[in-house]
Amino acid sequence: MFDHLSLQCDDLDASRRFYEQTLGPLGIAVTLDFGDVLGLAGRDGVPKFWLGRQTTGGVQREIHVAFTAPDRATVGTVHRAAVELGAEVLHEPKEWPEYHPGYYAVFLRDPDGNNVEVVSHS
Repeated sequence: MFDHLSLQCDDLDASRRFYEQTLGPLGIAVTLDFGDVLGLAGRDGVPKFWLGRQTTGGVQREIHVAFTAPDRATVGTVHRAAVELGAEVLHEPKEWPEYHPGYYAVFLRDPDGNNVEVVSHS
C-alpha cells in the first residue's frame, strides 16, 4: 500500500530502542544509519520505515501505524518486548472481531506518543 513511511522523533535514540526491540520479532531492524535518520527494513532488506530527529518544530500529532505479524504468537512476542521496555500498552493482544474475524492485534505507544499496532490476520 505504501512505498515508505517516515516519523520525526523527539528522542531518536529512545525511538530506535523501542522499534528495534518491539519490531525485532517481525524481522524488522535498522539497516541504514545516517546519524539523524534511520532506515528500518524487513526481511527483504529494503528500508521502508524511517525515523528521523524532529526538525520542523511544533507539536506532533499522534500517528497510527500498523505492522503485519505472521501469527498470533509473534503478536505476543512483540507485546512482551514492549512491556520489557516499559512501553505503554494501549490494548493488550486480543481478537478484534469488529474489524474482521481473525484480526488479532496489540496496540502500543511509542516514545513520541504514536499509536503502534502489530496485527495478525489469521
